[in-house]
Amino acid sequence: MGRAVALGRLDRGDRVVVIGSNADKGRHLLAAAAERDADDRIEFIQADLSRIADVRGVIERIRSRYEVVDALCLFANRQVPRRIVTDDGVEKTFALYYLSRYLLSHELAPLLRRSDSPVIVNVAGVGVTKGEIYWDDVTLAGRYNTIRAQLQAGRANDLLGVAFAAQSDNPIRYVLYHPGFTKSGDLGPLPAPVRGLLRVASLIAARPVEEAVAPVHGFIDGPPGAPLTAIDRGRSLPLTLSSLDPDNAARLAELTAKLLAGRQSEG
Repeated sequence: MGRAVALGRLDRGDRVVVIGSNADKGRHLLAAAAERDADDRIEFIQADLSRIADVRGVIERIRSRYEVVDALCLFANRQVPRRIVTDDGVEKTFALYYLSRYLLSHELAPLLRRSDSPVIVNVAGVGVTKGEIYWDDVTLAGRYNTIRAQLQAGRANDLLGVAFAAQSDNPIRYVLYHPGFTKSGDLGPLPAPVRGLLRVASLIAARPVEEAVAPVHGFIDGPPGAPLTAIDRGRSLPLTLSSLDPDNAARLAELTAKLLAGRQSEG
């Protein structure tokens, strides 16, 4: 989905920065941009966004090269079949799917504030109310499974949007967007039987990528007027959902700040 949005923005004449961990996919993306005569308007930054140092390296690179960011689109996620704790001491799904998005949202905010119509589009699972934040153990020690980790990080992204939008004097519009089941994503890390089932299900029920990302272009071209918008497969959601609780959002923001402060002091 990130590739589709990037190429779509190039077709609209935008300058695009893409962050990804796979060098081959990066080269293919740059080749596709060259075919559009747009290779001078795209930059690919290779980074492992599950590592805090890599995320901060990306942020510093963007800060050093660009004065303004108009839109930040957050897609990074990957299924992790077994529990992995990163060098930062964070469970990998939580680190990649949530923590990288927290850092990018907050630390690129000064550049977004310089835009005339800044927007952050967080592509996750808003509207899904299953899952929870394990406040006493976000690393899921002793209770890990892929679905639980995905749901926890998805609910964390919901709360990230709530807390970000609640900041005072904040011109940046935050959109939580759930595209639904889409013919996209890397199935490689999953067991072969699961990959097979998902491929069959994808043929039957998944939306084409271009259809799924069309609303993202709309959010960029005309950001919503409200500080926070939640869209689940084309349906606007009430911000009173239990998964968008402001108290939990503030609690997660405090937990995240402490976690990052600890990693910074250790580094």
